Amino acid sequence: MKTEVLTAVLHKEEDLYVAECPEVGTVSQGFSVEEAVANLKEATELYLEEFALVPATRPLLTTFEVAVSA
Repeated sequence: MKTEVLTAVLHKEEDLYVAECPEVGTVSQGFSVEEAVANLKEATELYLEEFALVPATRPLLTTFEVAVSA
């Protein structure tokens, strides 16, 4: 079985961490970072059982500044 290295992007929403895989579009959540990533891995593996992984370049992650009212 072949393995792929994919990206997990996480953010916190109240009591949960939300994890998203930008290469595939799968999303999951958990009460810890580890749980969210484990759930994302499971969701992504299930998704890839039905749909082929489309070859793509790795996502580019950067930061930017915005002006906000004080």
